[in-house]
Order: sequence, then structure tokens, then C-alpha cells
Amino acid sequence: MDLSKLYQTQISFTEWLQRINHKDAEAHRKEDNEKRERLAVLNDVFGLPFDRPTQFSATEVAERSEGFVKFLNEHGDELCAFRLMPFDHALPKLRTRGASVRDTLVWFEEQKIDPTQYKVDVVPHTDAQVWVTIFVVNEKGAFGQIAHGRHSQLTQGFYENDNVPMTFVYDFSQWQIVPEVEGARQHLEILMNHLRVSDPAAREVLQCDLGATFAGEHLCGYFETTTSDEFGVWFVDYNRILGASYSGTSVILSDNEGSSAGILRGQIGSKGKATGRARVIRVADLAGADIEEGDIIVTDMTTPDFLPMMQKSGGVVTAWGGILSHAAIVCRELGKPCLTNAKGVLDSIQDGSIIEVDAEKGAINLL
Repeated sequence: MDLSKLYQTQISFTEWLQRINHKDAEAHRKEDNEKRERLAVLNDVFGLPFDRPTQFSATEVAERSEGFVKFLNEHGDELCAFRLMPFDHALPKLRTRGASVRDTLVWFEEQKIDPTQYKVDVVPHTDAQVWVTIFVVNEKGAFGQIAHGRHSQLTQGFYENDNVPMTFVYDFSQWQIVPEVEGARQHLEILMNHLRVSDPAAREVLQCDLGATFAGEHLCGYFETTTSDEFGVWFVDYNRILGASYSGTSVILSDNEGSSAGILRGQIGSKGKATGRARVIRVADLAGADIEEGDIIVTDMTTPDFLPMMQKSGGVVTAWGGILSHAAIVCRELGKPCLTNAKGVLDSIQDGSIIEVDAEKGAINLL
């Protein structure tokens, strides 16, 4: 399977929601578009490190203003993430990453946008990320995933070079990490310390300015981070809506190894139970595939092309994926039970067989 081609077809979380006509899709789009403004407030109030962009109006870039030309002369050969952020949230957010600032200008011209409707964020980029994370902090603690490599491994839910992410739970006193790799816990402790706001006055400012919520001294919400030797720790997302949707949620960890007495294990991406006919559909065989209402999708991974079937399904089981991948969160929004990273499902479940997905206990029962 060519993962590089799959990455090129992926969409943002808000685009997943738009495709299912989610009632809060526009609120999520606004929250996503304004995340760096919120991160800047966190940085100003208590020093949270984030991927602070250099910003221009799209008109400045299109007309090569004096300020942009100066920036281009100084940083034109540096790799970047280049984002076109709309002033009107009904317009699409456009982005690319991994090319130099100078080379990215070719992509910019190809977008054919009205430059008066956009601003431009330029952020340094590196392919040498040491750690990437995606997690939620709520009143019960923190849970999420950590991995080496590309951040999209966590958000999109598929991995390169068998670099399976670690899933973690922290109840503000003890850590559980499965499987645990050297250095992961120490890095997660650093991240949680970054989110500790010990000054009551600072917490009050954030509550007033951002509607922030806290578990003791820890800032609650949905977070994404990247860490590199070149740039250090960067928080790249702070989402209050997603964070609030996981308020009160706790996670059960499983090592997901093998089966026992007709039971397979997976990690819970969306809670619930469902019994139905298994429809085994690999991504490579997706073209023309369809399911009946209530069928259980069993696949290696879910991509946006699965959305029509996900809406009809009784539940979803994936061999890859993560508990906070876009697809897992969308299953949660659809009210569908979802188990991810369920090892052995493609070898153990036959197409057409009857199975029970128990996403309360993290189990697939072969009936």
C-alpha cells in the first residue's frame, strides 16, 4: 500500500464533519481556523510554546509587498507549512507543507483565490519530529496517543514503518502507556507540566478571555503537539469544543494482543455496542464497495471515502487507527461504536459473519 498517496487524499476534521452534515460543522470550522490566535493567548498568559506563524495578508503575498519580500529574502529557502486562512469561515482553509517558502509561492498562485479574503500563516517545518501527540485533558485526567514520526499518523490513523502509536491514560497521579517505549512517559510529563497553570490570576484571565476550563491547575481541552530537536516542543492545536465533548470521558487500555475464546481486542474510539453482519473491506478494495444498513465495517483503516458507509453502519472496527483519529471522533459524533488498532481482525473475521462490537469493554465477540 502506498501511504504517500493516501496522505494526499486526507481531509481536515472539519471537512469530515461537513461531509456528514454535522450540525456543529461551522462552529468546528471557526474553532479550527482561530486556533493559533488562542494559542497565542496561552503563550502570552503563561508561556505555552506553540508554532507561532509569521503572518501576512494574502494581498501582501500576491503583490510582493516590501515586508513580504524582506521575509522572502531572509527565509525563502527554509521549509515551511503555508496556510491560507479565510476571513469568512464559509470559505475553505487551504494549506500545504514541506516545500521551501519560495517554492510554495508556485502553489499559492495555483489556488486562484481572492487575496482580499485571506490571510497567510507561514510556519517553519521539519520532517525530523522526535515526538508527536494527540490528547484530551478533562476533569479525570488525560488520554491520547504519542508516536515518533509524522503527526498525521495520529490524526489520520495510519502509520509508516510499523510505527504503531502508544496509547496513554493519566489520572493526575499514575500513568498507563501501551505499549510503552523509552522516553515516552518523560515527554508526556513535560507536556502536562506545560499545561499546568499555577497562577490563579492567569487562570482567571483565560477563563474570561477564552472560556477556558481547568481540572485543578491543568488546562482542559483537546491538544496536538509536535517536538523536534530543531524547534523543541510546539503545541499545534487547542480545541475547546472537542475538549468539552470529551468531558467526563475515561479510557480503558488494552494491549490488543491476539484473541481468546472467540474474543478480539481493540482500543475504544467511540463507545457503544452493536451486533451485525461483518463487512470486511480493505482500503485497497474500496472501489465500488457498499454495505447494508446496520452492517459492521471491518477494515484496515478508514479514509474519507468510507463516510457514506460509516453513516449506514452499525459500527466500525479497524486494524490500524487511533482513539482520537478523525475517523474515530466522527464515529463518536455519528453515535457508532468504534474499535481501533484491533490486531488480527482481518485474519480472524470472515466477511458475512455475525459479530458483536462491544466498545464499552474494547472487545469484538465472534458469534
